[in-house]
Amino acid sequence: MATGAATSAFFASVVEHAPERHKKLGTIITSIAPAGGLGLGALLTGAAVQFSSHATAIVFTALAAIMVVGTAVAAFSAETVSSRPETARTLIPRVSIPRAARGEFLASIPVHLAAWMLAGLFMGLVPTIIRDLLGLHSGLLNGATAFVEPAAAAVVGLFLGRLTARRTIFVGGAGVLLGTAVIEAGVATGSLSLLWVGGIIGGVGFGTSFSGAIRIIAPLVQPHQRAGLFASIHLVAYLSFGVPAIVAGLLIAPVGLQGAVLGYGVAVLVAAAVGLVAQYRVNARG
Repeated sequence: MATGAATSAFFASVVEHAPERHKKLGTIITSIAPAGGLGLGALLTGAAVQFSSHATAIVFTALAAIMVVGTAVAAFSAETVSSRPETARTLIPRVSIPRAARGEFLASIPVHLAAWMLAGLFMGLVPTIIRDLLGLHSGLLNGATAFVEPAAAAVVGLFLGRLTARRTIFVGGAGVLLGTAVIEAGVATGSLSLLWVGGIIGGVGFGTSFSGAIRIIAPLVQPHQRAGLFASIHLVAYLSFGVPAIVAGLLIAPVGLQGAVLGYGVAVLVAAAVGLVAQYRVNARG
């Protein structure tokens, strides 16, 4: 709950604090931060499991320390809106899609669905795939493999900022399609190498598609509307990240791990294809 409430405000705050000449960079940073955090968390957790008998204490102590620093930074940051007397009412979570952004928001839904479903596959099921399908038992390998996809997403989102936002989404959608296909091949053949290659390609797709969608939609609304809009985007993203992975986990018992993962991949492929078509249509309308 805290992550969901804070992330949208974080997005709005970074964009609003950025100097006018760096607004685009601020938007890019906000779009790659979630993926970067997921990747680093997975890698460090895997290392803690591999090299320590106190992994739980290490992980949660580190998280607590980072959150103390983050809270201090937020507390000492300048406010970007004027205070209002009804302070308590402003704390009520709001999800909103301003009229000016509705077309782009609807067209971005399958893009977010595909990208975050792929991230959910890596974060949720890859350790099980490595253990049960590939027969490998290593906390560090689990963490490093889970790290690959979101790390690629964060890095590419930073370096492809020169592309137009729409072109970035198209590149991202194609990356999600290709990466998912390679991952499916890796799962079907039991190849860790294909799993890594697919994760890198899919991560490139994840980072570029999410970054491009944020860059398109953010300038369409007024500053006071950004937090509600970002909340809507994250509602779609986090539901896409969590719910399909849970469903896939429940399907492992009746259809087997390989069948559940391959079916999951087909769903990602369909969502990515629908997203590309939706983006083409909204771009064609001008």
